[in-house]
Amino acid sequence: MRDPGLVAAPSTDAPTARVTFEYLAWATVWLLVGTTIGLIASIKLHWPEFLPFAWLSFGRVRPAHTNLVLFGWSSLVLVGLSLYVVSRTSRAPLWSPHLARIALWLWNLALLGGLVTLLAGANRGPQEYREWVWPLAVILAAAVVMAGYVAYRTVAARTLPEVYVSNWYILGGFCYLPILYVTSYLPFYQTGLGNTVVQGYYMHNAMGMWFTQLALGVSYYAIPLLLGRPVYSYALGVLGFWTNLLFYPLIGAHHFIFSPVAWWLQSTAILFSVGMMVPVWAGTGNLLLTFKGGHGAVRRSYALPFFVTGLIGYGLGSTQGTIEAFRSANIYWHFTNFTVGHSHATMYGFIAFIAWGAVYGLVPRITGREPNPLAVGVHFWLALVGVLTYVISISVAGVLQGFAWVSGQSFIASVIAAEPMWLWRTIGGLLMVGSHVVFAANVWAMRPQRVVAPAPSPDVVRIPA
Repeated sequence: MRDPGLVAAPSTDAPTARVTFEYLAWATVWLLVGTTIGLIASIKLHWPEFLPFAWLSFGRVRPAHTNLVLFGWSSLVLVGLSLYVVSRTSRAPLWSPHLARIALWLWNLALLGGLVTLLAGANRGPQEYREWVWPLAVILAAAVVMAGYVAYRTVAARTLPEVYVSNWYILGGFCYLPILYVTSYLPFYQTGLGNTVVQGYYMHNAMGMWFTQLALGVSYYAIPLLLGRPVYSYALGVLGFWTNLLFYPLIGAHHFIFSPVAWWLQSTAILFSVGMMVPVWAGTGNLLLTFKGGHGAVRRSYALPFFVTGLIGYGLGSTQGTIEAFRSANIYWHFTNFTVGHSHATMYGFIAFIAWGAVYGLVPRITGREPNPLAVGVHFWLALVGVLTYVISISVAGVLQGFAWVSGQSFIASVIAAEPMWLWRTIGGLLMVGSHVVFAANVWAMRPQRVVAPAPSPDVVRIPA
């Protein structure tokens, strides 16, 4: 239900509120740009003559799409939310909103440069999600380090002896991403099979050690706050954090089963993929059990349904990834469209829905303004139906491709078999982009008022001893 008398929480200091909303607003801009470009790429699969310009060819728009939604939308929205969460859970104002804002503008500069260079055909070759030329990668790395330093100093300045579990995940993500980024851009790894191994390491750990860490960190704060109850188990949260750190870094090679990559490394990736069920279901179960007895709150809230969907997407999408890692399954899904469906089930069905839930749940507390509940509902259903249409159709296309390859049919036979599903992929994409337009309107409706009430307050999620 909408609260016509809502005002910003008295504990929200104005600088933190402003810089948080700036991150979320720019993330929304890049979401619109990135997914519109992605829709163009999808249309080109079944209508190759669509927009026949060199700078809009499939080979250019596809990496532009992935980099914008990963580093523009997903990263910026989670970093903005994370900076707010570390401030609230530490009961301290953001250490340096000014430095956080500098990081934001460097981030935007890198994104703009990445968009222009990729569409112009300047890139580092077929290295998925790291196609940017190195000067842009350096700018982005500087922005990440700055934002991470602000988060760290804010937690260090906390007025409580405990470090809340959200901050374990958030600071863990900021610690691991520079390691991942530097390792993946060092020049002496960029040849032969070593580059293939690092590619698997990079693209998978970007998901597990960056996006997942931040999304769970935000969830461990926002879900208990919106439900008005403590998290189900603090111990499960800590277990999920450490086992994620143990198992996730070694599973990237499961994308290269039956490749020239060393057989022992493939087997190790499969083994650790099975181990990933420990942190996945520790986190999924812990947060879903926090909802136990809170069905009424979910029905009344326009934010909590996004969280429920995102958590289900996390559990099911990650379990699908483990099943896909086995050789008996991988022989059919290896390098097919099924992997594309899996990546959207996790990055969209998990990360995007968690981010939207947090935006709808926390921003009104920052700005004192709520979106129209009907518009939020339109956003939810367009996004949910759209991603289900997309993931199911493209997964079916992958299965058809895999069976065609295993049976020894020609490559063009697999293309003909999958092509009808690509039309459904585009229909799902249209619904998803439509939902993003509604989301952008909702973000605008929640923009800060001219005056945001300052002064810190002890009103924060109770931290277990």
